[in-house]
Amino acid sequence: MTLSLGLGTFGDISNGPDGQPLRHDEVLRNVVAEGVLAEQVGVDHFGIGEHHREDFAVSSPETVLAALAARTGRMTIGSAVTVLSSDDPVRVFQRFSTLNAIADGRAEAILGRGSFTESFPLFGLNLQQYEILFEEKLDLFVKLLREDRVTWSGQTRAALNDQGVYPTLPPQGLSAWIGVGGSPESVVRAVRHDLPMMLAIIGGDPRRFRPFVDLYHRAYDQIGGTPKPLGVHSMGFVAETDEAARETLYPHYKAMMDKIGGERGWPPLSRDRFIAEVEGGALNVGSPETVARKIAGTIKALGLQRFDMKYSHGTLPHEDMCRTIELYGTRVIPMVRDMIAGAAAA
Repeated sequence: MTLSLGLGTFGDISNGPDGQPLRHDEVLRNVVAEGVLAEQVGVDHFGIGEHHREDFAVSSPETVLAALAARTGRMTIGSAVTVLSSDDPVRVFQRFSTLNAIADGRAEAILGRGSFTESFPLFGLNLQQYEILFEEKLDLFVKLLREDRVTWSGQTRAALNDQGVYPTLPPQGLSAWIGVGGSPESVVRAVRHDLPMMLAIIGGDPRRFRPFVDLYHRAYDQIGGTPKPLGVHSMGFVAETDEAARETLYPHYKAMMDKIGGERGWPPLSRDRFIAEVEGGALNVGSPETVARKIAGTIKALGLQRFDMKYSHGTLPHEDMCRTIELYGTRVIPMVRDMIAGAAAA
């Protein structure tokens, strides 16, 4: 697999020109426009995450991706992530197989449990079944990916007996990854299902995830298999200079983190903590040169085949996100490729 450099968004509720939050419908239209721009400037992949809360507009990534599929023709498009635990795997498969047909094979699903739990009570699911819901639904989804007719039984949904599910996939199938937040059990699960693994790195030095990468390779060695691609999904923002990137992003990033942190018992984000995360942590923030160096460093340290940068941050305006997309596609991506090629040739 060649190196893929992508972008992602959750459809964060951003501020409009008047400084007030946009409506959900306005944000959704902006997300489609951002995806179209991403293809125009050379981005390889565009991902949209699923949430069910007021501060994110996208609850149905496949619908937004279908709109984007109709306006693009080169880059891959997919979820980042699909909360499989609180959905039905047959319906998820049908939506993605439909999207994949519309996009002429460019669709993919990243499957995960999500870092928020609002979807569980919304759809009448018991959080005490958190583990078994994901295990069983992932098991069924993988069968749907690989078998034309499926026989399956479990505790969390009705059994299937030699059941066909439509629309069927083309010969090349549908690309699917497992999103991993950083537990050894999740790494082993990805290997057990023989799926690529996407590491979500939202804080701290990305190199601290190297033990999970090593575990991924050891687990494949033990089963005598060939490792699938590895990717990282992390956050970032690009501006003309390091100072401009930090000054523009900080108030919006702080607003987002303080809202989520207030729900989870975290202290308010300080500017010092923000700068520390930019300089030595997971935030890829700065000029194109700075961001390219940091992304290339993460790719080399973890042996990645894919890097996706979440460019939306809370109330950050659409115009600032578009400028980040432009700089990422036209300047960051070429520099990262040159850095990786130079390291390989050395």
